[in-house]
Amino acid sequence: MKKIIVGLGEALWDCLPEGRKLGGAPANFAYHASQFGNEAYAISAVGNDELGTETLKAFDEKQLHYIMPRVDFPTGTVQVTLDDEGVPTYDIKTDVAWDNIPFTPEIEEAAHNCQAVCFGSLAQRSSVSRDTIRRFLGATPMSCLKIFDINLRQNFYSKEVICDSLRSCNVLKINDEELVTIGRLFGYPGLDMENKCWLILGKYNLNMLVLTCGVNGSYVFAPGLVSYQETPLVDVADTVGAGDSFTGGFTAAILAGMPMQEAHKLAVEVSAFVCTQNGAMPKLPQELLDRVK
Repeated sequence: MKKIIVGLGEALWDCLPEGRKLGGAPANFAYHASQFGNEAYAISAVGNDELGTETLKAFDEKQLHYIMPRVDFPTGTVQVTLDDEGVPTYDIKTDVAWDNIPFTPEIEEAAHNCQAVCFGSLAQRSSVSRDTIRRFLGATPMSCLKIFDINLRQNFYSKEVICDSLRSCNVLKINDEELVTIGRLFGYPGLDMENKCWLILGKYNLNMLVLTCGVNGSYVFAPGLVSYQETPLVDVADTVGAGDSFTGGFTAAILAGMPMQEAHKLAVEVSAFVCTQNGAMPKLPQELLDRVK
């Protein structure tokens, strides 16, 4: 049976220098998880507008399952600018469709059958979508892998949302810059990076904590276990969606029963490949896909 994996939250268009590309962390995550043979869904909302229609058409072309209620708000867009090294900065539009995701019977049914879900802090900036995300997480099976890919963007987060999300997840994915922010927010800035990770892992009783540090590699912490992988040197086109592809590949590998260290290695290689491509949803090489059985 195919495993049901959900990316839950924002659906939007990244307006990049070379043109508009479909994006949003949940859709990126779901797309990459689906490439490994899983039944993956992007769950969000789009507007009753031309861009909403274009969004659903783009998902159809990518052969990605989705549950996307149409609501009376504009479909989300983000203005993305890249620096000389291809690292993006984002101007995320507010009061858009993905701020208003309704908790429909179809979304509830997906929660009941879900084996892994990835969610972030960004889509919880509004009360409507925050409530839907909380209800979805509460309706998942006990065995569900609930990944909080924290994704701090601009000022669209709060200590309350982060605490609630940490209590609701069993896997945290965070980058080194976000870890510094969380350290300040939670009042333990004096600890080094690894000790912060161990503290969060224990305090929130997590199964795993994934820490990515850009060119300085990445770590996966689990009770009594840590994995480290160097970041491969590649010719970077842009890094948009690279972190989401890491999470998608890692999740697919863990659900397939791969040991944590092997799943981590695969995730790093998936992410490195995505960095060599333009946009967040390139097709992965078959040699990577064949690693997950």
